[in-house]
Amino acid sequence: MLFDVEKIRQDFPILHQHVQGKPLVYFDNAATTQKPACVIEALQHYYACDNANVHRGVHTLSERSTKSYENALKTTQHFLGAGSEKEIIFTKGTTEGINLVAYCLAKNYLKEGDEILVSCLEHHANIVPWQLACEQTGCRLKVIPINDQGEILQEEYEKLLSSKTKVVAIAHVSNALGTINPIEKMIALAHQVGAICVIDGAQAVAHQKINVQTLDCDFYVFSGHKTLGPTGIGVLYGKYDLLKKMPPYQGGGDMIREVSFEKTTYNDLPYKFEAGTPPISAAIGLAVALHYLESIGLAAIAEYEQILLDYMLVQLAKMPEIKLIGQAKHRGAIVSFLYEGVHAHDVGSILDHEGVAIRNGHHCAMPLMKRLGVSATSRASLAFYNTQEEIDQFIRALKKVKEVFN
Repeated sequence: MLFDVEKIRQDFPILHQHVQGKPLVYFDNAATTQKPACVIEALQHYYACDNANVHRGVHTLSERSTKSYENALKTTQHFLGAGSEKEIIFTKGTTEGINLVAYCLAKNYLKEGDEILVSCLEHHANIVPWQLACEQTGCRLKVIPINDQGEILQEEYEKLLSSKTKVVAIAHVSNALGTINPIEKMIALAHQVGAICVIDGAQAVAHQKINVQTLDCDFYVFSGHKTLGPTGIGVLYGKYDLLKKMPPYQGGGDMIREVSFEKTTYNDLPYKFEAGTPPISAAIGLAVALHYLESIGLAAIAEYEQILLDYMLVQLAKMPEIKLIGQAKHRGAIVSFLYEGVHAHDVGSILDHEGVAIRNGHHCAMPLMKRLGVSATSRASLAFYNTQEEIDQFIRALKKVKEVFN
């Protein structure tokens, strides 16, 4: 495979520094990804040259900003394989995208006695909004169980599906374990009973090629900052007919067509869901990030990250003090583990002293941790700009943990 990781690393300024006197090894990509120079430069250019509000101005800066913002919608549409830019809503992130869908469905679609299915693997952001929807409507929340490897039990999922199932909300990839769910199959089964499918794609979009029309999902959400883009922006894809039927999420700004004290009429899609000034600079930066990912190739990224994951798993298998948590057959480049006799937070602190950044805790997946019988794990999550040499440094840092606690 032709994949010049050293050349790619030159595009990421933050990687070329020392932390605690050691070369930085950034293995916290599931929390947020680093940004290539082209994204940083795009943000700087916007604020230095084009900064203006969009859509209503007739002056040159506003027209340039509006064009860049509208192009960002088209770029995102193309990246996800959506049928129209009207199906792309910019949000603050994955969390707001799920909340938007849950709120709107609770307002005009869900009713008492309906059922919403989520899996045991979910991030809190794909649990709590549905709990709120249940409180508002009288729906019931049902949980799709998993096995000890962290895989959804497909037979149990099929048993839970019924005419009462109105929403199935599942992660494409588990943020805590890396499990890749068979969402295409799960979506098809959900549609057989007439359910709407909401897919949390936060951990998938930067690591594999996504086509929402092939998946046939009803909604797909992800965050810009986990996709090489800026913080403060996310994407909600929704099928046009569903978005058109949904009520507004918030009021004000571009979401209106005409306002009087007697009545307000709402704007067309996607602006119906954009109350107030949209995340202009972040959208422009995200579009550059998506172009960058496509220039490398999502297939090449997935293949290279699989090589890194396999290498890491082989090295960890040589350490009897390490217990892996979640060993799904199909998984992304995320590894959760326990270090025998050492709390996850202590592992993280020692690794930081060795220049290695990982995540420690429950990873906003407390029900999953409870199901697996642990309170917290250490999580190393990889990206295509990581290297096998960094994994070696990570392994050496883990051996330091043994030295400290012996």
